[in-house]
Amino acid sequence: MIRVTIYQNSEQKISGFAMQGHAGYAESGSDIVCAAASVLAQNAVNSIEQFTEDTFTVEVNEDLGELYFKIDAGYSSETELLLNSLILGLQGIEEEYMEYIDVIFEEV
Repeated sequence: MIRVTIYQNSEQKISGFAMQGHAGYAESGSDIVCAAASVLAQNAVNSIEQFTEDTFTVEVNEDLGELYFKIDAGYSSETELLLNSLILGLQGIEEEYMEYIDVIFEEV
């Protein structure tokens, strides 16, 4: 199962996310749930890097299916929109494939 943890501060502002695991929906290379979640996450990170001046750290371990993203405080409304879009997409996948992906929110 893919576990996505969205980190928020006490004001519900996103401070980062962690994506861990493999969906197990199908064999590696044919798993549409893993592919969809991965594309959404990678596109969000790449878009923040390409279209904003905001700074962040990201760590990826493809073998373990892990991606850790932390955005620096004071980020732009564009980044907020991109992160909210990521969450919307992941929750859409979760609605259809709830046994393969879990999206949770954690206050930090």
